[in-house]
Amino acid sequence: ADWLPELWVSIGLYFLPVIVACLLLLSGQSGLGVLLFTSSSLLVAIGVKIVCHPRCFLVSAIACGLGIASSAGIYLMRTYSGDALFYFGAYATALPFFHVSEYVTTALWNPHRLSLDSFILNHSREYHIAAIASWTEYGLESWLFPQMKLFSIFSRVGLALVVCGQLLRQVAMFTARSNFSHLISYEKEEEHELVTWGVYALSRHPSYVGWFYWSIGTQLLLCNPLCTLAYGAASWAFFHERIEDEELTLLHFFGKSYEEYQRHVGTGLPFIYGYQVKK
Repeated sequence: ADWLPELWVSIGLYFLPVIVACLLLLSGQSGLGVLLFTSSSLLVAIGVKIVCHPRCFLVSAIACGLGIASSAGIYLMRTYSGDALFYFGAYATALPFFHVSEYVTTALWNPHRLSLDSFILNHSREYHIAAIASWTEYGLESWLFPQMKLFSIFSRVGLALVVCGQLLRQVAMFTARSNFSHLISYEKEEEHELVTWGVYALSRHPSYVGWFYWSIGTQLLLCNPLCTLAYGAASWAFFHERIEDEELTLLHFFGKSYEEYQRHVGTGLPFIYGYQVKK
C-alpha cells in the first residue's frame, strides 16, 4: 500500500530520537549530548528524501521534529524530577506524542484519508493562538510568580487528565476505525456504519470527550490558571458547535437508528446535548 512507507517512517523517526534520548540519559550523558545525538536523527530524515517520495520526506521531518521535542521533554522530566520543570517536561513530551499518534492512528485505520493534515498541526489559527498563549502564560508566570508553578496537586490532576484523555481518544479512534475522520463527512460512504459499541456505548462522541479533557489537562499540568479557564471555554464552544453540525449529518445518514442512539447515550460532554430533532 502507498501509505505503508509513511506509516513506518512516522513511527520510526518519532521514536528514534526518543529512544536515543532515553538511552543516553540512563547512561548518564549530559543534556548537550542528548541534544546532539537526537538532533542527528534529522540526518536520517534527510536520507529518507533521497530514497523516498518527497511527501515521505515531509512526514519524516515532521515526525522526527516531534520526536526531538518529546526527547527534550523526557530530558526535563529526568533532570528536574520533583521540580516544576518536571511537569513542563511532561507537557513537552505529551504534546508531540498527541500529534504523531493522530497521524499513526489515521494511517492504521483510515489510510485513504491520510495526509500531512493528519498530524493536525495546522488544525486552525485558533489552535495556534491557544498554544502560543499557553507558552506565554507559563513563561511570564514562571518569571514573575514562580511559586504559582509549585502547586503539584494541580499538575498531577492535569497529568492524569492528559493520559486518560489521550487513551480515550485513541480507543475511540480504534473502535470507529474507518468510520472515524478528522473532518465531518457530508456524504455517506459505502462502508460507513453507525458505531454504538465499546466506548461509543458510553458516549456518542468519546474522541471529543478525550480531546476536551486532554486540552484542559495540559493547562492544569502547567499550572496555567488563565489558560485552563480559556481552554475549557474555547473547547466547550468548539465541540458544542461541532457536535451539532456532525449530528445533523448523522441523522441524515442513519435516521431513526441515530435518534434511538441519542435517546439512550449522551454526548459525554458537560451541557452539550447535540442536535435535537424537533417533534
